[in-house]
Parts: sequence; C-alpha cells; structure tokens
Amino acid sequence: MAIVLVVDDEIGIGHLLEAVLTDHGHHVVTAINGKHALDQIAATRPDLIISDLMMPVMDGGLLLRTVREDAALAGIPFVLMCALPESFVTDRVSGYDAYVQKPFKLAAMSELAARLLGGVG
Repeated sequence: MAIVLVVDDEIGIGHLLEAVLTDHGHHVVTAINGKHALDQIAATRPDLIISDLMMPVMDGGLLLRTVREDAALAGIPFVLMCALPESFVTDRVSGYDAYVQKPFKLAAMSELAARLLGGVG
C-alpha cells in the first residue's frame, strides 16, 4: 500500500482524491497547505505528493522547492495541480513530475498516481 499525500486548501478536492485513491488501495494523508504538508511528511513519509499550487500560508511551489532541496525527500514523485494552464506556471515553478490542470477527471488522476507509483503499493 502506497502512502499518498494530498495537499489542497479546497477541502472537497482533498476528500474526493482521498476517496478515489483509497478505493485503489492507497493510504491517503491530507494537508490544507504546504506548511501542514511538511508536518505530515515529517510524520509519515509519502510515496507520492499531489499538491495544489495556489494555497495560503505556504503554496505548492514553495512546498515543491522545499521537498526537492531535501536529499531524503527529493525522489518523491510530485504532482502539481492548478486551475491555470501549465504554460502560465512553468516560468515560476519547476521540478514537478506531472502537472494536472483543474478541473480534472478522477479516473485520470487515479491512473496518473498508479503510473508515478510504479510498483509501490
């Protein structure tokens, strides 16, 4: 069973992803912003991080940079989500493994998670 961290200040999105990914056999941990996510990462090292970009307190871009700068965490696959097209984001944020534009299809997100997790789980 893979551990997936879902980070989004829109609680409904977090709950939807938690339900779908749990149905696919993963253990899901949620956080409402990047700072909360770092606390969750310290408590339970995830196998995959799915994070919104625009959040209060600490946004997904800073969370991504913080994860990538930590040698122990740098290899964790990171999915970045945002309502903006990726072309508007790439000049500000880099280093993510996949980009998902909101709104997204739950089945597509589940397939992406399975692909990024590979044999984990």
